[in-house]
Amino acid sequence: MIRAHSQRILQPYSAQVQIAETDGARALSIDGDLWELQFIYASARGRGPSAGPRQGRFTRAAHIRHRDLGRLVENPVTEDGEVDRRIIELADFLRGARLPFEAADRYEYWLLDPKDDSPLALIFSCIEPSEMASFPRLTDWTALPAAVMPIVTTEEERSRSYGPVNYRLERCVAERAGSKPRAQWFTRGDGESEHFPPFLIREDWESREDQDLCQRYLHRQAPRLLMLHGVSLDERRRMELAAAANALDVARFYPLYPEVADTNVMDKIRIEARLRMAAGETAYSMGRRDGVLYQ
Repeated sequence: MIRAHSQRILQPYSAQVQIAETDGARALSIDGDLWELQFIYASARGRGPSAGPRQGRFTRAAHIRHRDLGRLVENPVTEDGEVDRRIIELADFLRGARLPFEAADRYEYWLLDPKDDSPLALIFSCIEPSEMASFPRLTDWTALPAAVMPIVTTEEERSRSYGPVNYRLERCVAERAGSKPRAQWFTRGDGESEHFPPFLIREDWESREDQDLCQRYLHRQAPRLLMLHGVSLDERRRMELAAAANALDVARFYPLYPEVADTNVMDKIRIEARLRMAAGETAYSMGRRDGVLYQ
């Protein structure tokens, strides 16, 4: 049986990864187009009637684009021989699957604001409560690296040799968390979002400079943040407007958006992206590892 769900890649947050898995294999994608296939290769000690179905760790085996899934299923033989049945099973499921898959990581580990112990920034999330103990008890929030998501700096910032916005925001979060930062696990129920920042970090900052850094970071990350589930339409509409500045990223991640608040805005963004891609442009992150380290 194939199980399908999605969860956030943390930390740092870089995408809502789609996962389809069986006991011995799984397929992962952050855009619904390129799928990474991973297997569990049984060790000599792990073989035998008493061994569980998921002994060992997943290992990257191959990549396949969505357009090639049907051809693989219909002709599962290559020059190297017959394709592993686990790849065929996953490929057959994925070519007819409806994306995005339902979000499943409802257990969340948040850095706390020392003023009132409210959630300040999301550090980790997981699907099963038994997984919580396996995460390190970190109290550091990490931004998506500037090499993966560059944010334009002003002429004044460059003249003063300021570092990337990404890392300056990291320092802001660390300073706000205080000299003895604390973090805590929460269990999120359906529709339970009132006390949690919709885009995974608090946006109410006392200093105008800190407020500006936070908004610039979130606006650049908007095409990825729109993959999040459980965001209100008002908040989603705000981030759709911000995402317009990075149309190529929107075009890449759009298949995994669970909702669209303003179809007119989104249609204009996607039209701009198609025109730019027709002229030969590609998204900055294409061809890079994209900061995704999912185990």
